Amino acid sequence: MARKRRSSAAESLKRRKDGEVSLSQVEEPDSDRRLIAIFVIFFILIPAVSIVVYKVKFADRVIQTETSIRHRGIVKTNISFQEILTEHSKATENSTTRHYDYPVLAYITPWNSKGYDMAKIFNSKFTHLSPVWYDLKSSQGSGLVLEGRHNADKGWIQELRSRGNALILPRVVLEASPSEMLKKKKLREKAINLIVTECKEMEYDGIVLESWSRWAAYGVLHDPDMRKMALQFVKQLGEALHSTASPRNNQQHMQFMYVVGPPRSETLQMYDFGPEDLQFLKDSVDGFSLMTYDFSNPQNPGPNAPVKWIDLTLKLLLGSSNNIDSSLARKVLLGINFYGNDFVISGDSGGGGAITGRDYLTLLQKHNPSLHWDKESGEHLFMYRDDKNIKHAVFYPTLMSILLRLENARLWGIGISIWEIGQGLDYFFDLL
Repeated sequence: MARKRRSSAAESLKRRKDGEVSLSQVEEPDSDRRLIAIFVIFFILIPAVSIVVYKVKFADRVIQTETSIRHRGIVKTNISFQEILTEHSKATENSTTRHYDYPVLAYITPWNSKGYDMAKIFNSKFTHLSPVWYDLKSSQGSGLVLEGRHNADKGWIQELRSRGNALILPRVVLEASPSEMLKKKKLREKAINLIVTECKEMEYDGIVLESWSRWAAYGVLHDPDMRKMALQFVKQLGEALHSTASPRNNQQHMQFMYVVGPPRSETLQMYDFGPEDLQFLKDSVDGFSLMTYDFSNPQNPGPNAPVKWIDLTLKLLLGSSNNIDSSLARKVLLGINFYGNDFVISGDSGGGGAITGRDYLTLLQKHNPSLHWDKESGEHLFMYRDDKNIKHAVFYPTLMSILLRLENARLWGIGISIWEIGQGLDYFFDLL
């Protein structure tokens, strides 16, 4: 079972209005204009331009490009389970070519160790790598303690740096009681000092901080004064990291990424991270890792991240895609899930949960299902009945669903963040 960061965004958003697929009758509703635009741009304009460019400037590379996944005819909506089982492990030999110039942050977790290998093989596909290693917790003696160094793998980091230029930014989850830490200047300063010192001693390129969802759970963000203190702490941490030289280049500072959840409704609430927060932190944060996944859950089964919901989230944060601050937009990293969900949809209680690529392949082999493409959500799904005749709905990324999100990010002028690369299929990385 895949472990993942959970978002409560789906609980109060008007889900069905945004185009969630009906699980009682799998259909293919009309595509919206953005989906059509993505199809036209990728399948007509980009290939045409690319062929001309390659023939004129890069004729010697055409053979390598033709063997890539984008030219094998399997990035499509009418995919079969046989094609997935046959092709999923056939990643291209060229693991260094990037198809997009925007930032790509990839998370790696200790409980899905495949991610460590994928990070090494496809190092050049990423601009930032974030191993999930640290927790900042409250302690009785000193007040705060940073746990997780035992997870750190210096040999792996050294190998990554010998293979490519992706920056290493371990994730730190702020578990410490916010009512204590945010109100006390000494504790705030100690928290910042613990993080910066760890970066120096371990020679990291910076960190990714996750705290917003924790603060929301504690009720901190419902209090205007506490909310201001929370934002100020994030700003101060970013400034401290920016004032510290990178271990690999004294001419550059350490980097700081911040994890934010999507709004919980179509109208921003006080506990939501909104455009004013983005403006306040933009100079002290290098990237905002946006958790645009977990739209559905076992109580409300459905797609992982409907494209209309993604666009709604981005519009709330950035405004219209036709009139946004391009330098600010580039700091927003659209969350893309490499995990899926296997939901129980018969019975009263619901059930099921996250699955990895390995789980997905096992289900395909066992049930030989027919995959259906839902144009509204931009995701594939299939149904099956288990040994107890209980009906399930499975949503897991495919080449087509990932491509749509990669192209959507390009159209918005933003980057992407992947949760997490140990849960995906090998050929996913050819799209990056």
